[in-house]
Amino acid sequence: MKKNTTKAELVSHAAQQAGISKTSAEKILNALVGGIEGAISTGRTVTLVGFGSFSVGVRQARNGRNPQTKVEMKIPASKVPRFKAGKSLKEAVK
Repeated sequence: MKKNTTKAELVSHAAQQAGISKTSAEKILNALVGGIEGAISTGRTVTLVGFGSFSVGVRQARNGRNPQTKVEMKIPASKVPRFKAGKSLKEAVK
């Protein structure tokens, strides 16, 4: 079974690759994530060429069923974050 990569591991890797402290790398990662969240929360798309694009998608309202009670219910429309992998990322996964 594969192990998930944690934020701390990403910070450590970034710090080592960039030759900076882990504190600085964590600040940069937090700023990057915050920038992406801020942009997509206003409906904009963030594109990192080769890596992928972050955007907002819309789920239509639909009928569902409560799995515990089996009672049908109406699920309202909602906005959800979307990610579409870029060409380089797709190639790296192959």
